[in-house]
Amino acid sequence: MGFAVALVALALGAHGLSDFKGRPLGTDFSNIYVAGRYALEGEPTAPFDPPRQEAMERTLFGPATPFYGWHYPPFFLLVAAPLAHLSYLPALAVWQAVTFALYLAAMALLMRAGPAPPAPRLRDWLLIAIAFPAVFVNLTHGHNGFLTAALMAAALALLDLRPVLAGLCFGLLVYKPQFGLMIPLVLAATARWRVFASATATVAALVGIVTLLFGPEVWTAFLASTHFTRTVVLEQGGTGFYKIQSAFALVRLWGGPVVLAYVAQAAVTIAVGAFLVRLWRSEASFARKGAALCLAAILATPYSLDYDMMVLAPAIALLAADGLANGFPPWWKAALAGLWLVPVITRSVADATLIPLGVPMMLAVFALAVMGREKTLPGRIPDALPAPR
Repeated sequence: MGFAVALVALALGAHGLSDFKGRPLGTDFSNIYVAGRYALEGEPTAPFDPPRQEAMERTLFGPATPFYGWHYPPFFLLVAAPLAHLSYLPALAVWQAVTFALYLAAMALLMRAGPAPPAPRLRDWLLIAIAFPAVFVNLTHGHNGFLTAALMAAALALLDLRPVLAGLCFGLLVYKPQFGLMIPLVLAATARWRVFASATATVAALVGIVTLLFGPEVWTAFLASTHFTRTVVLEQGGTGFYKIQSAFALVRLWGGPVVLAYVAQAAVTIAVGAFLVRLWRSEASFARKGAALCLAAILATPYSLDYDMMVLAPAIALLAADGLANGFPPWWKAALAGLWLVPVITRSVADATLIPLGVPMMLAVFALAVMGREKTLPGRIPDALPAPR
């Protein structure tokens, strides 16, 4: 209810397409819409040029509009262009409604495949999924966290039931490639070759479609734009280090040099990858494995923000269901409560105190998932590693 009141207040305080602070309603959706407009106008390379992207944003939303950069690979133009056929506010509404519905559908699918009773009824799981604080963060930013969470949850639910469809979902995550670092590692380590092949084929098909529709030059423009993303947005903190949820940003927030930040991020990524492979090759419950993969997806990248923490929704659901079915080990309830709350407070706390909460909380829950018990009660999610595929 509090989230709904805040959203209504935000809408009532708007003037035109901007909120009371002069930001476009849906803030980050503005860069998606502008990129789609450029694509429809036959200029798909323009979003990868920051001055041109900023010029279009200020044309649409006003000369004082803050800059919202386009940092996606060309795949996401396949989503942005159709949305740009609508005017801005209807496009924002369609984007939020469709991706939110996909998120809820994927969470329902994951819970249907989850541990046996005494887990709550599906309706209760969906109410909890709706109430997850990261939902509010994603709604106010108009971002793509719902879509990312939906693809991850669906892929995990389908992993051993429908491996080709699971690979399709994993492959579609290529629109946010930084969250896919751990996925091929897990698939290869557990010999899920049908899933791996399906994901690879999906990416290859998307490359072909994008090249056919927008031309090969869109890839050159994207590669050139990564310099701006790396140096200005990530290394110099153009986005704000207090917003970024990574070991890299944690070091930079505390004044550490760029080299040390990369070293810290590399250490976290390597350690998380090693423990993740060990977990997935063990006889631990699938709930723990799936949750650890969701957490590792964020921890392994230097660039993720609080709205990207929507990916924690399937992790929390899996660990909660596993605990309800098999009993909660010590500290798990407190850790899950902290992980549940952290998306909505981590930005403001870090901005005010320079104390980042996101990364330590995610690392703590990841450690609990990795070090948990080996034996579990039987459930509909398989507890043992299946035969190689």
